[in-house]
Amino acid sequence: MQRLRVLREVARHGSFSKAAAALLFTPSAVSQQIATLERSVGAPVVERSTRGVVLTEPGRLLLEAADVVFAELRSAQERIDRIAAGRPRLTVATFSSGGRRLLPEALTAFVSAHPEVEVNVLEREPEDALPLVREGVADLALTYHFDGPLPLVQGDRPVLEWRPLMDDPLSVVLPAGHRLAGREAVDLAELAGERWVLGCTKTEAYLRRYAERAGFEPAFAGGTSDYFFAQALVAAGVSVSLIPEVALDRSAAGVAVVPIRPPRPARHVGLVTSRRAANPDLVEALAGLLSRAAARG
Repeated sequence: MQRLRVLREVARHGSFSKAAAALLFTPSAVSQQIATLERSVGAPVVERSTRGVVLTEPGRLLLEAADVVFAELRSAQERIDRIAAGRPRLTVATFSSGGRRLLPEALTAFVSAHPEVEVNVLEREPEDALPLVREGVADLALTYHFDGPLPLVQGDRPVLEWRPLMDDPLSVVLPAGHRLAGREAVDLAELAGERWVLGCTKTEAYLRRYAERAGFEPAFAGGTSDYFFAQALVAAGVSVSLIPEVALDRSAAGVAVVPIRPPRPARHVGLVTSRRAANPDLVEALAGLLSRAAARG
């Protein structure tokens, strides 16, 4: 198990030194664990390249098996913990703006219907939330993607399931006195000369793609990891921003929200659950409440 744990960290970080730092080992100890693992399975599991350390085909097969083993062990530990605690537990991973807009209503109804359940909430972006569901740390994740789907398949096995909740269109947020602030909608090309602030680093590549289609390259005034902070910077006159509907603070002073004319960019909000969920009935109950919250917007 220890060698499989080391292999997982090497795969996650792409180097022995970074895996060692995560495990609080020395790089030589990580190298020795991998060498011992290779001797035990009779095949090389990693190879070094200019991109760092990558898994071989036997290494990828072993990683898939390791993920299943660790998920089952964690699920068993969760069940043991619930027996010891005398009450069931449900853990939800959520991205920040979705948590603020959709989760409170659903959790209020869930806790009212299931007062015996201990609810835990973890704030995570999609790339961090999916491993938590895969490994059994979280029972479900409220998450999103932009153009491409989330990585739900491991090897050739679909271990996670995506359940769409809503499309979350993006709007331009402008300073209240901006020349386009009174418009019902704008073409993105009309903002070619503006400076942009990001409310999420993931929106940069997305904005660049849409700006390229509109015939310009965006100039950036800065970036944050908080859409609400980005709106405050817009209100201060620093820039304009591209913000999803779920993350908009429509009560904020000093800004105007203007939709973009089609093709309007959007992110897709949904739930990710595991096919090996430890609490399937509770997961289904919360999933239904989140679906209703999303339908009401």
